[in-house]
Amino acid sequence: MRSPRRPTGPVPGRHVLVTVLGLLTAALPAGAAAQQPEPPPAVHYPSLHISGFGDVNFSGVNRADGPRNFSLGQFVIHMASELSPRVTFFGEVSFTARSDAGTGSPSATGFNAEVERMAIRFEDSDRLKVSFGRYHTPINYWNTAFHHGQWLQTTIARPEMIKFGGQFLPVHFVGGLVEGSAPANGLNVNYKLGVGNGRATVIGRAGDAGDSNDSLAWLANVFVRPDAVFGLEAGGSLYGDTVRLASGREIDEQVVAAHAVWNREDPELIAEVASVRHRDTLTGQVTWSHGYYVQAAYRLGEPWAQWKPYARFEHLGVAAGDLAFASLPDLDQATFGVRYDATLFAAVKGEYRTWTRGSGSDRRHGGFVQIAFTF
Repeated sequence: MRSPRRPTGPVPGRHVLVTVLGLLTAALPAGAAAQQPEPPPAVHYPSLHISGFGDVNFSGVNRADGPRNFSLGQFVIHMASELSPRVTFFGEVSFTARSDAGTGSPSATGFNAEVERMAIRFEDSDRLKVSFGRYHTPINYWNTAFHHGQWLQTTIARPEMIKFGGQFLPVHFVGGLVEGSAPANGLNVNYKLGVGNGRATVIGRAGDAGDSNDSLAWLANVFVRPDAVFGLEAGGSLYGDTVRLASGREIDEQVVAAHAVWNREDPELIAEVASVRHRDTLTGQVTWSHGYYVQAAYRLGEPWAQWKPYARFEHLGVAAGDLAFASLPDLDQATFGVRYDATLFAAVKGEYRTWTRGSGSDRRHGGFVQIAFTF
């Protein structure tokens, strides 16, 4: 049987309902109608967000051991932009003061400008993300957890094994990266796989304009963040490349690294180790160099929650005869310091360091202060 047909004319009583609703709305307190839920604002692309970092430093090292003066740290700009619901861009630019400003012909500028990171990422899901550009090499924990902007990290300086401009580990990487994560029964397994340009002939730099010898570098990084232990992360990475030195000699390079981190502020524990294998392709000589550090920090409870004391011990052991690390000395260093968060966006850090650099060298000491902030 067919359903009865709906009336096509005006519905009886509709004008009465409209009138009653109108009277109720008029009787509401001022602004009550505006409290009704509103649809979310439309997203406009590109959606650009900018943040920045800066720091000012003072070094109190004995004159025989180093400087005793003020210095500007890096001025850093972060740029993040959504290009579509599944495509994002990230960029990082730094400006670093030069000690030779005004010298030479033409005269050197006061600051070096550097594109630290620049990448576009396509997201299929949490399990699969593909990006291309210039990265901080995902070769250890510190390099991808703490980027440019000293406010981000607890300490004043990065560990020697992964410091900016350093030689031991490749800090930057230019190429493509595939990454993702999966729950894996509460283990939360994360992975990163990459291929790109290896080190430049200046070993502390990446091959930004192209690989120095057309032998692409590769990397693999896997780590877990188990639900059972909040703040815990543990994993390891592999890296391989053939490096062409400025002399023209080529060195096969493999890096093996591992880390364990418990980051809860109370406490913050970070431990990393890396071994670098170099093989001279001309002579076949093989060398292994090693580095590690252990850092511990603890955010105090109320009413001292703005204070965070910390300590770090680190070591670099460079193999004799390693051509790629010929200018890199051994290092043993201990750092003791405290961070005071004056606001949510500015911190004052004070450190005492003692170290030996190079076999048979005298032990040195120094004090350092940093004011770091974000905006």
